[in-house]
Amino acid sequence: MCEKIPAAILSESEQTVEVLRKYLDEFGKFVSMTQCCDLSEIFNTLSSIQKSLLIVDISKNFDKYNQFISNISSACPECKIIAISDNPSIEDIVKAMRSGAKDFLPAPVLKSGLFIVLERIFSQLTDKNSVKSKCRVMTVFSNKGGIGKTSIASNLALELAKITKENVALVDLNFQLGDITTFLDLKPSFNISYMLQNPDKINSDFLLNTVERYKNTSLYVIADPPYFKQAENISKTQIIKLFDKLKETFSYVVVDTDSTFDNKTVTALDNSDIIFLVTIVNFPALRNCQRILDLFDKLGYDREKTQIVINRYMENDEIKAEDVEKLLEKPVYWKIPNNYFTMMSAINKGVSVAEINPESNVALSYKEFAMSVSDMVYRNKVIKQYSSGIEDEFNNMIRG
Repeated sequence: MCEKIPAAILSESEQTVEVLRKYLDEFGKFVSMTQCCDLSEIFNTLSSIQKSLLIVDISKNFDKYNQFISNISSACPECKIIAISDNPSIEDIVKAMRSGAKDFLPAPVLKSGLFIVLERIFSQLTDKNSVKSKCRVMTVFSNKGGIGKTSIASNLALELAKITKENVALVDLNFQLGDITTFLDLKPSFNISYMLQNPDKINSDFLLNTVERYKNTSLYVIADPPYFKQAENISKTQIIKLFDKLKETFSYVVVDTDSTFDNKTVTALDNSDIIFLVTIVNFPALRNCQRILDLFDKLGYDREKTQIVINRYMENDEIKAEDVEKLLEKPVYWKIPNNYFTMMSAINKGVSVAEINPESNVALSYKEFAMSVSDMVYRNKVIKQYSSGIEDEFNNMIRG
């Protein structure tokens, strides 16, 4: 019989605590810890345990408990956190999940819904090879060079790692003229060609211990090959296998491609959850963007898969964002402001824009961009879980 995993329940409702305890006992794979309302004591207890579960009721005193979720998430990476609420606001739930909650359930908690979540969490805590979270693959693309695609990929990936506190992979698929290692001033020991040619040797331990990590963050950079010859004869199958390996380890994969529609670029686009199509506000670039959208339609991509990002945007430009939306018949997802001196200083020093001036308009824009991207993922998860809970409740009512 396997050892039961300790579980802490944090709620200002005694009834909620009692119900959740009964559910945990019935589930049988977790053991409820002695009830305690002192947050520092709970923190110290969970910090001393290798693997644990924390269920937090955020119905009342949201800021207090959301901060506690953040503290536990940072100090106890092997503590899985479930947030519950009897008055769920999408905004609050997204904030809680960004702080570190991995699942959300509406209160009063339904046993069937809780058991599904508990089974998944138990598997994650006991199976080293299990996928810890659903990975989202996003590719930053433009068929026009020189408009800041690599800057966007690098800064977005780094901000995602900082905000979500989860492992993020930044992949350079520009095999001829890749610049990510230059932009981040890295000299990696391994590059993508080794991984593509040795897929059977790639696992989570290899990726987290061998791939170059950017400073003291959870961003891991998979560099382009240093020699052109290493990139020859790379097949679609090899790239798909690499993506599959990355999905087993990372919560987000950000891909920077070159500007041509070669085999590897199309493979990356096909296997992406989100494509950030980058443009600048001038007529030739917008015409290119329009043609790419038409091509994506022919490739069968869902319209929501592609999101428009305007780089170097100035509010006083002759062409406004509204004009871009009208021309492309699609909303603009994000506008990154033009700040030549901050961007060039970051590029020349091989650091992110936030390290040059965290209060600059472009650094704040990248931070908000990453928050919006993570919110998109969290919102979809919250809505799916909440809808599932409502469906379960409706089915139970029918059976009753």
